[in-house]
Amino acid sequence: MPYTQVIQQLKESLQTGYRQAIDADKRLDELRQAGHGKFVAIFTEEQGFTQKSNRFLPYVQELANELEELQGLSHIPPEMLEAHVKKIGALLQTLHLFKQNTK
Repeated sequence: MPYTQVIQQLKESLQTGYRQAIDADKRLDELRQAGHGKFVAIFTEEQGFTQKSNRFLPYVQELANELEELQGLSHIPPEMLEAHVKKIGALLQTLHLFKQNTK
């Protein structure tokens, strides 16, 4: 498969996102208990996610499902790959900003 290295890098990025999402969701729980964090979704439809959640892990799960789908294809359309990479980038960037802003 010509995308083996790309798929491996996507897996590693998703694993990083998963670990960060666990920590971020714990922090979101703390903020909610303190009366903050009253929002419906972290990402918008324009960012490519179909999931609507006020936690990060459902978005990670959506990306994991997409990655599994991509791995099953004999040919990955470039636009599918690009959309997936953008979504992982949005997730990782948002997690990073969230961590910085909630120290």
